Amino acid sequence: MDVDEAVTLTQDRLAQEGGTMADLLGHFRSGISPVLIGDSEWEDILDCAVKLPITMGALPFGFELPLHARRPQADFGVSLASGTRTAAFFEERARTDQSDGTAKAIVQLFRQMDDEDSPLRDIVGRKLMLEFDIGSARESKISLPGMFLRPGERPIIGARGQADDVAMVVDALASCVGWEVTDAERATVERVYLAQPGETRMDSFGVFPSRSRAIRLAIMGFRSGQETCSYLEDTGWPGRIQTVASVIARFRERANIVRVGANIDVQEEGIGPTLGLTLIVKQRYTKDSRYWLDGLTDWDPFLAALSHEDLVVPEKLAALADWVSRPTTLFAKSGQYVLLRGIHHIKLVISGNRLRHAKAYVFMVLSGAVSA
Repeated sequence: MDVDEAVTLTQDRLAQEGGTMADLLGHFRSGISPVLIGDSEWEDILDCAVKLPITMGALPFGFELPLHARRPQADFGVSLASGTRTAAFFEERARTDQSDGTAKAIVQLFRQMDDEDSPLRDIVGRKLMLEFDIGSARESKISLPGMFLRPGERPIIGARGQADDVAMVVDALASCVGWEVTDAERATVERVYLAQPGETRMDSFGVFPSRSRAIRLAIMGFRSGQETCSYLEDTGWPGRIQTVASVIARFRERANIVRVGANIDVQEEGIGPTLGLTLIVKQRYTKDSRYWLDGLTDWDPFLAALSHEDLVVPEKLAALADWVSRPTTLFAKSGQYVLLRGIHHIKLVISGNRLRHAKAYVFMVLSGAVSA
């Protein structure tokens, strides 16, 4: 059974278990530490999840956990693919509720993917990721989520002349949320790509329609702190390069960092001053069949390195260490499922010329494509 067939089977079976993602999440509450997500914060997540179909549980979902914040808050992330039962849910929502901006944006983007011989699908496939600002939201009202595409079908590699691919993905994301990419933004995006060293890849593209306007570009695969810093200088990043060098150097002293990633925000006036650093201790490749399978101790050295940072809440770090678990068999009325839990990545955020935030991105993957 291939991946698409497994997802379809899991969606069909999940539909027998309930109606919304809130129904699904309810089964997992006891396994999530209140240190990471508190009870009232969990209710906020459920208020968001009740608007999403339970079939989204057939693709990875999870949480963004701010390790620097005392409050046990979280943002919620889900993924979906065009041509699926979940996509049909949003198509129906867009038809019946003109005020649903999320459904409208999803449908518009999927139409671009589903066109015959779609050049967008040739690059990113059919998958879309959504991030709902819940714990980090400045207002209680949940609005449009962040939207992300990953060029997993045709990787965008530095020094390979793929500026047109970059522009196509940016245009697709921007247009689905009603933005028109300006000449200045387009030039900055191209500069960010053309400065990439060979072997690095444009890992993801994101827009946040409910935040200040920016196009988030995640570039992964830098081999050293020096290569990362040289790249930032070449792009014209306005922050203090020495701060970046210092953060990377001290983590390299504590843990085996195999690659470095940088999250850059392209704003209307140029590259934004905030930088996200992803220090990779485990390489993840989209096409790897073991992509979502973590070893139980893979992250221990990095979590130990992170414990030396004053901004990190120690209790949260200890709870995060327990997140990774072995594949677990679950039993439901529609049959057996296998659940994987792990840490996808941890992002260090530099702004104002210092390290200000540390965020863990944790995932859950559920599959009903298992033998009875």
